[in-house]
Amino acid sequence: MTMKKIFNPFKNRENYFCFGCSPHNQMGLQMEFLDNGSEIICEWQPKDYLQGYDNILHGGIQSTLMDEIASWFVYTKLETGGVTSRISVRYKRPVFTNKGKIKITAELKEVNKNLANITTKIFDPDGKLCSEGEIQYFIMSKEQAVEKLKYPGIESFYNN
Repeated sequence: MTMKKIFNPFKNRENYFCFGCSPHNQMGLQMEFLDNGSEIICEWQPKDYLQGYDNILHGGIQSTLMDEIASWFVYTKLETGGVTSRISVRYKRPVFTNKGKIKITAELKEVNKNLANITTKIFDPDGKLCSEGEIQYFIMSKEQAVEKLKYPGIESFYNN
């Protein structure tokens, strides 16, 4: 399985402080992404200040991680932009903040007209499934994504 690093084409934009993926938002998640062909993957170190209970990553942060990786799936695999329409998350086991990097994945379940259903999963450092979600995105035409979301085009995510 070949992994390609996904470049963040937004990082040099003025006033870009996305909570999920901006490297400039010191309180944000600062997620980075890889493409393995069918999935988008993020390996991420949980931050202790994002816990709910002792050393357990807050469920809302887990949901945010899944929402963010789904948006990057839309950017790179569907080659457009969109907005979250619905999130459904199932928490199966705790995600600990003090046991190492976790892995978040996103893959396409289905596209029906302008709705994309993306399956997301969070795995602990031992590879055990901790939570899973289905994120539904309202996807825009490429023209709308460029106009409304300043979508930079697929090539900007892979050409560094």
